[in-house]
Parts: sequence; C-alpha cells; structure tokens
Amino acid sequence: MLVLFSVIFVAGCTSNAADSQTPDSGAETAKEVSIGYVLWDSEIASTNVLKTVYEQAGYDVELMAVDVGPLFQGIADGQIDMSVSLWMPETHAAYWETYGDDIVMVGRNLDGGKIGLVVPEYVTIDSIEEMNSVADKFDGKIIGIDPGSGTMAMTERVVENYSLDYTLVASSSAGMAAELSDAYSKSEWIVVTGWVPHWKFVRFDLKFLDDPQGIYGGEEYIGSMTRNGFKEENPEAYTILERFYWDASDMESVMLAVEGGATAEDAAQAWVDANPESVNYWING
Repeated sequence: MLVLFSVIFVAGCTSNAADSQTPDSGAETAKEVSIGYVLWDSEIASTNVLKTVYEQAGYDVELMAVDVGPLFQGIADGQIDMSVSLWMPETHAAYWETYGDDIVMVGRNLDGGKIGLVVPEYVTIDSIEEMNSVADKFDGKIIGIDPGSGTMAMTERVVENYSLDYTLVASSSAGMAAELSDAYSKSEWIVVTGWVPHWKFVRFDLKFLDDPQGIYGGEEYIGSMTRNGFKEENPEAYTILERFYWDASDMESVMLAVEGGATAEDAAQAWVDANPESVNYWING
C-alpha cells in the first residue's frame, strides 16, 4: 500500500508540473503591426523611424511599400494596419474622399508641408504663368514622380489650367531627385514636382514657382491613419502612433543620411538613438 501511495503521489506531482507548463489560453499574443508607405524620401524616413520605435517597444513590424492607391485601399480593407503617409488637405484629398469612411484619421505627425513646381534659384522665372515663355529652356518637360500620386494629379491640372506647353514626365521620387541633381550640377534649367520637407532643399538652392491659381493649395500636413478596429484591438500600439509627431528638421536629417549613403534602417536607428526623450514619450507618454 505504501508503494502504491508513493506511485500515485509522484504521478500527481508530474501531472501538476506538466499542467503548470501548459501555455495559458489567455496568454498575451505576439505584438505585431504592419505599416504601409509610399516610396517618397519623406515617407521612407518617417516610416522607418516609426518602425524602429515600435521595435524598441517590443513589436514585430512588417513594412509594406505600395503605390498611393493600393495604400489607401489596403488600409480601408483591413490588410494594412497603419500609415504615416497621409498628405492633407489637398494632396491626397481625392483618395480620402474615396476611402475615408473606412479609415481612421489618428492625427498629424508633421506640419509645414508644401507641394508645387520647384526650380533651381538660378532659373530666372518665379511663376508658373511664365513657364510657356521659356519652355525651350526646360526642354518642354516637367519631371514628375510616381503616376497616380496626388502630386501628379494636381500637376496634371496645373498643365491644363495654365495651358502649359509641357509634357509631364512620370518617374519616381528617386528618379526625380536624380534628374534634379544632374541638372543642378551642370547649372541647367529643370522644373520638377517637389515638396517639403525634402533633403533637396537642404542640399540645393531651390525655390517654388508661384501658383496664382492656387491649384497646389496652401500649407500641407502629414497625417497618421489606421484601419477600422485597430485602436480597439491594439490600444497600446494605437497610442504610440497617436503620440508620434516630429519636425521637418528631424525628418530632413534622416533623409539626408539616407541620401548620403546610409540605409533607411541605419539612419532611422541613428535618429532614435540621438532622440531618446522623444522616443520615450512616444512609447510611454
């Protein structure tokens, strides 16, 4: 009987130990977020900084680089959690009108943006209205970015409304910057679709052409947005995004580092390391 009791006791202890190692069905799930962005230098900078911040807070982060249309559709459909690539009130107004009812506007992450046609300071005109008189100097071309972007849509309206005898050449953010850099190095005339914040305004002496008709609008802000339900499912992650805000000079420093040869990940990590107070506030409040 003593032996039988001992066997039962040992078996009972083994069973309890095994039970104690069984994962709790209510245990905390992995912390994961996906961030969508467009391949503009400004959005590459902000998205990689936010990714680094989330990783510091213990999240696994998936970055999803897409065109503007698929970005809005992906968030509206719930396939992408969030983005900090929303330019308002003009640049992405058409996309917001289409998808805004199915997207949560979290708030602003940067103020003081501007969109327009940009030329080097040595170009001797100051207004879009003067462009036709010097079309030959620009080779009749406006160097644009990715087709389908809000900036390109507005520029198409500019060409039409000002009756410009120019071809709008679709490219990419990187392609536009490369064309600008090459022309600037030769003191050649060039006109590009441009915006601030952007590293090119730090690297080169540039100016916006006046837009008397106001097609490009006034001051822009960059906003943060999420899919519906994200706040309720991920309140901690939502709060970090809600607090995320920085200045144009911060964004430009990351863009300049990338333009200078650093990877976007290394440039973002360097900024995060140099700004612990901001990062601590975004994570912990």
